[in-house]
Amino acid sequence: MVDAWLAEHADDLVRWRRHIHANPELSRAEFATTEFVGEWLTKAGLDYEVLPGGTGIVCDLGPTDRPRIALRADMDALPMQEFTGLPFSSTAPGVSHACGHDAHTTVLLGAALALAEAEETLPVGVRLIFQPAEEVMPGGALDAVAAGAMVGVDRIFALHCDPRLEVGKIGLRTGAITSAADTVELILDSPGGHTSRPHLTSDLVYAIGTVITGLPGLLSRRVDPRTSTVMVWGAVSAGKAPNAIPQTGMLTGTVRTGDHATWELLEPLVREIVEGLLAPTGVRFQLNYKRGVPPVVNDPISVAMFENSILAMGPEALADTPQSGGGEDFSWYLEEAPGAMARLGVWSGEGEQLDLHQPTFDIDERALEVGVRTLTGIVLHA
Repeated sequence: MVDAWLAEHADDLVRWRRHIHANPELSRAEFATTEFVGEWLTKAGLDYEVLPGGTGIVCDLGPTDRPRIALRADMDALPMQEFTGLPFSSTAPGVSHACGHDAHTTVLLGAALALAEAEETLPVGVRLIFQPAEEVMPGGALDAVAAGAMVGVDRIFALHCDPRLEVGKIGLRTGAITSAADTVELILDSPGGHTSRPHLTSDLVYAIGTVITGLPGLLSRRVDPRTSTVMVWGAVSAGKAPNAIPQTGMLTGTVRTGDHATWELLEPLVREIVEGLLAPTGVRFQLNYKRGVPPVVNDPISVAMFENSILAMGPEALADTPQSGGGEDFSWYLEEAPGAMARLGVWSGEGEQLDLHQPTFDIDERALEVGVRTLTGIVLHA
């Protein structure tokens, strides 16, 4: 059935992807993309609901008296100028699909239309979740969950483009495949003073240096290294004059972990360490700890279901994949039901392997058919 559908609609997949790619929309502004997907679902005879924010779609098909599998794709683009030079490059200045969400949306739309042609014979119910706002925090997964997208769902699955994997391969692993990603913002202030007399004030720059090295180091001694927990600073600012101790300064960075239980402990642990480091300096501080997303942790049964679908394409299609230090709000769905995410190979096998979020990022469009086969296979082999 899938072979027949792809034989007829493979060119449609490419056209859909190029249309979405040329017309990217930022998080929670995916109105035209939502309308585009909705039109094709309607043509296939499927009813759908738009999420309360006006972007994103939830659509059910298949039997209602059996377990229900959810398939999710994200729809939003990045605030980044595209430099691919493609004939279907972004027409929106400063906005581009540099993370492959155009492919994710296309693959799920293709899977939806293929499954719709066999709706009466599907072994399980299917829920399609076209999600807005994955690229921001708090992300659109929370909006979808709040709107009831996971009510009645037994398992959920997703694909994400991987430019390090050759097209035709799907990367999969049991356990954590992404990391929790939190943001730390530390604002410091002191009376300031002259650099010749640091003993008469609180040396803010010295305090910053203490935290810059101390927090990542002590955190690594308080957390099991097997959890892949890492703290890295991304921005530091304080002072201008070489002979003046500044009054204010700021540090911002991220804390990431691949372990869900550790993620729950990180905020109070970071606060404890920062307080201990800064207490002797006399510098006042405000710590803003912003929890991001939990890690995506693939459960074994869902991984086995993914494997069945992937291996149906041939043993060479299945590949191992390492845990990523990046965050993904697909993890919020896994707070509601078990599931798994896999990595869709999009590298052509020739030339440079570009990374996600690069302005020159592109995919080998043969991956679209592979993605459709993978998602439909999860349902048909359930």
